[in-house]
Amino acid sequence: MDIQQKLKILADSAKYDVSCSSSGSNRKNTQGGIGNATLSGICHSWSDDGRCISLLKILYTNECVYDCVYCVNRVTNDIPRASFTPQEVADLTINFYKRNYIEGLFLSSAINKNPDYTMEGLSEVVRILREEYRFNGYIHLKGIPGADEALISKAGKYVDRMSVNIELPSSEGLKLLAPQKKKESILKPMGLINQKIIQSKEEKKQFKGANLFVPAGQSTQLIVGATQDHDYKILTLTEGLYNRYKLKRVYYSAYVPVMNHPKLPQVINPPTVREHRLYQADWLLRFYGFSAGELLDETQPNFDNDFDPKTDWALRNIHLFPIEINRAEYEMLLRVPGIGVRSARRIIAARRVSTISYDGLKNIGVVMKRAQHFITCNGKYHGEVGMKVGLIRQSLLPKPKKTNVPSWQENQLSFLTDLVPYNHNLINSIVLGEL
Repeated sequence: MDIQQKLKILADSAKYDVSCSSSGSNRKNTQGGIGNATLSGICHSWSDDGRCISLLKILYTNECVYDCVYCVNRVTNDIPRASFTPQEVADLTINFYKRNYIEGLFLSSAINKNPDYTMEGLSEVVRILREEYRFNGYIHLKGIPGADEALISKAGKYVDRMSVNIELPSSEGLKLLAPQKKKESILKPMGLINQKIIQSKEEKKQFKGANLFVPAGQSTQLIVGATQDHDYKILTLTEGLYNRYKLKRVYYSAYVPVMNHPKLPQVINPPTVREHRLYQADWLLRFYGFSAGELLDETQPNFDNDFDPKTDWALRNIHLFPIEINRAEYEMLLRVPGIGVRSARRIIAARRVSTISYDGLKNIGVVMKRAQHFITCNGKYHGEVGMKVGLIRQSLLPKPKKTNVPSWQENQLSFLTDLVPYNHNLINSIVLGEL
């Protein structure tokens, strides 16, 4: 099989992995080297289903020994199989980078033969790029659960970010859909990576020339909708991962139905609204001071599709409102629907000089359509329906729109699809490194 066919197969197989943020790394170029990764991250492109496809995003191999029911690459699925060699992945990355098609590499893999064999190949790819090609661009690598700690440690010295995908939010879900995987084998490398990150930061304080281990941090991915797990279970797990392993990000991927199976839910379209609500709640955990137990509980285990999590929380805790905008603490300002981190800081700064009026809040950037129901300005309440939850809820309901929404598509933008016109001879030359 030639390398172009491998690229087509393995780029397509990688489209279901959404855990590919590039922010947080500041790897500078060196004399005689090529590329660099900046703190602002890599410029991104987006497919019509919202997935990030900015990097050269491929699998090392889609030959897998596992039989995870939800996965398109499972061993029992009859699909074209391919595997790169470490040298082939390194050459592809450099050839595409030199032509400004990409600014980095996102490399994941199925489990070929065993975790150690696969992780050894991935480690060799990043070693070649860093040591032989002196490539200083961004690299995001998947850590393989169950692989030897020495292999994961070796790879972490070369990459900017690593991720170990949990995929399913409960041990029961893993037992049902991925019985060959164990929660402990997934969490163990997470703990190792976190420990190495902390250790390298301490070494950096003592020795200026010490290299950071996975400087952009680690992340993981959770599949939403493949099991019966509620949003409360997912969000509680997310909170635990942030607190225990200091993850940079948790990514949520709406379950894409790739096959019919009695253990899988019958889904026509991926639950993208639910995915969006989890991302909003994730933001509240990380930047707004909320806890998972405040946003959801056993009595209300799922988010409301009609309202963002903060608005839903405010409506369920209407007894805490309205708050006076000129006296409320910063932490409480963050809990008002329509007030974000930036606008809350502006309010704190502005009221040191003078009192803030209703019109002044508009100028600050507060979304008054939502905020007016939960605040007073100089003692005056500007909500149109009073402090009545039912009426507030009705006024905030999104208005139905009559638009032609394109049907959801599984395909992500690729170098080898027809979404963008391209010259076949040019692509062949790039892949083969002939230009």
